[in-house]
Order: sequence, then C-alpha cells, then structure tokens
Amino acid sequence: MSHPDTVVYLEHDGKILLVNSEGLGPVKPVKGRIDNSLTSRFPTVLEVTEMGIEFEEKLTIRIVFGNQVVKVIKGYPKITWPKEWAWKDDIISDNSVHPVARESVYRSIHRLVSKVIIRNQKGEILMAKVKRGHFVGFWTLPGGYMDHDEHPSIGCVRETLEELGIDITLDESVPLITQKIFNDEGISFVSFTYNSSWDGEIEQLNLQLEEIEDAKWFSPKLAMTNAVSYFDIQALKNSL
Repeated sequence: MSHPDTVVYLEHDGKILLVNSEGLGPVKPVKGRIDNSLTSRFPTVLEVTEMGIEFEEKLTIRIVFGNQVVKVIKGYPKITWPKEWAWKDDIISDNSVHPVARESVYRSIHRLVSKVIIRNQKGEILMAKVKRGHFVGFWTLPGGYMDHDEHPSIGCVRETLEELGIDITLDESVPLITQKIFNDEGISFVSFTYNSSWDGEIEQLNLQLEEIEDAKWFSPKLAMTNAVSYFDIQALKNSL
C-alpha cells in the first residue's frame, strides 16, 4: 500500500484517528493481527478537512520508512472526546496499521531520566565522565534512564550506586522537572533532577568502569562550564 508523504497524527485523551487505505474513517485496530495487510494509517490534511475536523498543530516530526520520508503533523483535534477512534495503546499491536503510525505512537511516549546534584560541604558538585550513551567523553550529573516500574527518586539513587558505588540519601527539596524534544524525530525526554549531599573523597568511589571513566568534584561555576546535557545545565542553573 502506498503511503502519503504528509499525514496528520490527531490524539485526544488516548484516542487516535486512523483511516483505511481509501482515506475513510475512523477505523479501529485489531490487537494481535499479524497479516500485515497495511489496511489503516493516519489521514492526510485533506482527509481531515473533509471530515470537518479542525485541529491545533503541536509539532511536526519526520519518519523514514524505506526510501520514503514522511512528514507527520502532530495535532490536537478541536472536538469532543472521540469515542469511536482507536485507543493509542492498541495501535502498536496490530500489524495492519501502517508502520508510520505505529512508529509515531512509539515516539510519542516520554523517555524518563532521573538525575541528582550531589554536593559536599564545600559546595562542590560531583560529576562523572561517561564512556557510553549520549555524552561519551563528557561530564554529567549522576543518573540515567528510569526502569519501567521505578519512581524517579529511586532511579537516581540506584544509578548513583551502580555508577559510582555510593548509596546516597536525597534531601527533601522538590526535584526540577524538565522536558524537551531535541530533534525532528520527535522523541520527548523528561528529566527529574534531585539534590543530595556526600562528603567523601573521590578515592572512595567504586566506579562502574564499563560506563564511567572518571569522577571529579567541580565548583558550581566549573560544573556549569563542563556540563553538556541540556537537563544538567538547566538543573545546575536552577540550583545556583
């Protein structure tokens, strides 16, 4: 089935508009269907207009499918809750939904990161130089991706223990929550950054050598200078 170069991803409280190969809808996915007939997809702008649906455009993402680059316009429909539309969580498990739609839904799920600013009595901030991930060779705050069933306040403590070998206790301040989409792939990251104290020496750390190359105390100013992660920079700015 050929696919339009531009489609519209309309979502309203967990419901998503799908149409059939003729552009008619709404149609619903069938969970577990594996015939890969590609019978449903996102509508085009014209098809949405013909349905009489107005929407507020939120962002545009790019999906590469084979040799085709598809522009996906993400929007919020100005209608009451669309009971007959597809449940978002059902789309991913139906092979007859076009991969552009399934990939778009997959990308719409937030990636959750939990970090921590660790200070000593001098006010210095502990940072680690990483050997893998997005910031290889650069200094970052301890932390990382959260596990599926994990609260962010637990995730950064776990990551600090795994990466640096120290078991920290978070203070009672409210964490800084930051969200950002970094490129036209449309993947959204959400970061929770907590605060903690530790007064040990670098020699006391037990670095996870597969992931962490080095660790060092920085003054707040130098921590800001060396930070490269958007979320680390925002958290350090907020902490000054």
